[in-house]
Amino acid sequence: MLNLTIGGVPEHFNYPWYVTLKNKEYTKYNINLRWKDFPGGTGQMNAALRNSEIDIAIILTEGIIKDIGEGNPSKILQTFVKSPLIWGIHVANNSSFNQISDLENATIAISRFGSGSHLMAIVNAYNNGWDIDALKFKVVGDLEGGIEALTNGEEDYFMWEHFTTKPLVDNKTFRRIGDCPTPWPCFVIAVRNEILENHPREIQEVLNTINNQTRDFKQTPGIDNVLAKRYEQKLDDIQKWLSITEWESDTLISKELIDEVQDKMITFKVIKNKFKSERFI
Repeated sequence: MLNLTIGGVPEHFNYPWYVTLKNKEYTKYNINLRWKDFPGGTGQMNAALRNSEIDIAIILTEGIIKDIGEGNPSKILQTFVKSPLIWGIHVANNSSFNQISDLENATIAISRFGSGSHLMAIVNAYNNGWDIDALKFKVVGDLEGGIEALTNGEEDYFMWEHFTTKPLVDNKTFRRIGDCPTPWPCFVIAVRNEILENHPREIQEVLNTINNQTRDFKQTPGIDNVLAKRYEQKLDDIQKWLSITEWESDTLISKELIDEVQDKMITFKVIKNKFKSERFI
């Protein structure tokens, strides 16, 4: 049996993986697929792909494109979630900052350099006409680190997925002063080159299995209640999230999409060089 380890954030986007793993759907293909949570997000997963700690990652599009461009020995197989990710822009509840324009010279808490919280802070700065080269960052590790940094007044703002952080806004740990959607599909499935070269059939079976699960996932009876309970969310928040979230269930990622995302990332000064799409897919 082939042992494979897959990594992803412990968030509601990845619940379809939980379902297939719980049902042992990969064992029929002689695959022992094990899940590993990465609360630190994309930067942490990029490192895990590089050091062979995981074989597959459900990872932010911008983060893996940047890291493959910088030598990560992996390929992107397909989009996993094709809708944008909504990044909430958060300050401490008692912060003196009240609107996005107040944050131009503020210090940004990020999970890691190259993570979504880092790259999307750059996108937000670009959208607001700020000097990207003047941005100030402080690495805090993960969401818990962001909570601590803002609560203690060590850093000024922190960007994280809107619905994951909604309970922290509700309980007044954070105050959200705006949102910044990704200008591209948010999550992709990436696989280490070594695994892809040696086990292409098994990887295709993994894709077929998860795509079959996500194809009608939103029509699963009572799924809104299941997700609300599991992720400690209000039911109406989960229902809103489901209404704007679309999984990709069929198509391998295209050269055109890779080119489009790279072009945008160069515009945002997130990456400096554009590579041929064959480097990524």
